[in-house]
Amino acid sequence: MSNKIPENIKLCHEEDLGQEFVNRVIGKTATYVCVIGNTETAKIPGVSAAGANPEITDTTPAADMELLHYGRCKCIDGVPVTPTGVPTPGIITMSAVKMSKMPIFVLNAGTRVKPHVPYFELDGSPGEDIRTGKAVKNAERTFDRAVLAGKALAKISNYLVIGESIAGGTTTAYGVLTALGYDAKGKIASSMIENPSSLKETIVQEGLRNCGISESILKKDPMMAVEALGDPMIVAAAGLAVGAAESIPVLLAGGTQMAAVLSVIKGMDDSVLDNIALGTTRWIIEDPSSDLLNLVSQIAKVPVLAADLNFSTSKYDGLNIYEKGLVKEGVGAGGSSIAAMLMSEGKINSRNLLDEIEKNYVRLVSRR
Repeated sequence: MSNKIPENIKLCHEEDLGQEFVNRVIGKTATYVCVIGNTETAKIPGVSAAGANPEITDTTPAADMELLHYGRCKCIDGVPVTPTGVPTPGIITMSAVKMSKMPIFVLNAGTRVKPHVPYFELDGSPGEDIRTGKAVKNAERTFDRAVLAGKALAKISNYLVIGESIAGGTTTAYGVLTALGYDAKGKIASSMIENPSSLKETIVQEGLRNCGISESILKKDPMMAVEALGDPMIVAAAGLAVGAAESIPVLLAGGTQMAAVLSVIKGMDDSVLDNIALGTTRWIIEDPSSDLLNLVSQIAKVPVLAADLNFSTSKYDGLNIYEKGLVKEGVGAGGSSIAAMLMSEGKINSRNLLDEIEKNYVRLVSRR
């Protein structure tokens, strides 16, 4: 087995630690776990591109999980799309896990629509609008249950890839990072080409005013920060990672939302950070309207890897537009692609992965 990093995986931050992480997992089968949830924050006009209209965002996580398991959605017709008709990045994840035969698990942190697939139930509640300052109920209970799920999955896995599906999640990530004292202004990504940074700032500041907790207290208490300005996915993914990373490597699969997860992990159990890396897409790393690497550097010495996916040669507009900054990441697209490339030691690459993605795009989208 070679420890050479496949050509379509880039080390973007803490390169030496990234190489060490790759050495521990290359050639091994990953276990993909997607944490799903809802937040009313997604329904604020202009916040999310995860649904054709804000109300549809309730179905997005369930539909994404059905897509991964069945290759099609059951709770909706077609697949989740942006208002302009661009399909969920779950198509990328589905293609990566199918090509690599990666096992898939689902962790329900709190959804309004349950997926028609087996899942771990944490008995959490969907998140409220963070402008209220009271966004998540029983965060610590959800965290503790997710830790148990992580410990259990670690016993049957070489390493975990943790993805997410929650519409509006970049705004709640902004909220948690800000509440914990990190400088997230102008650094949070968006699923849209025009990042609504000023809208997110306004929403977060309103939540801070309404939560009734001083910023000095919020900075010291990750659970309080999530309950005030977060979403159920963040706390569940953090707990899952803490439980698993005690004994196996963990790849947080996502963009700036996973920076928020990382900030909660650090606040709850920083002893596991040396077993954690973050995996995302090239589109997030190159996004001029956000700065994932700066966010991670503020939190911890954790490596960041990027899947060097390239859709510029695709003949399908719904895929080609990724190169213009729409969607960029989600459902663990980058991390699952990285894991598939590492499992196959480069036999799965950005070229043949795009071939598979295009086949699924034709089957699911262009013939509708």
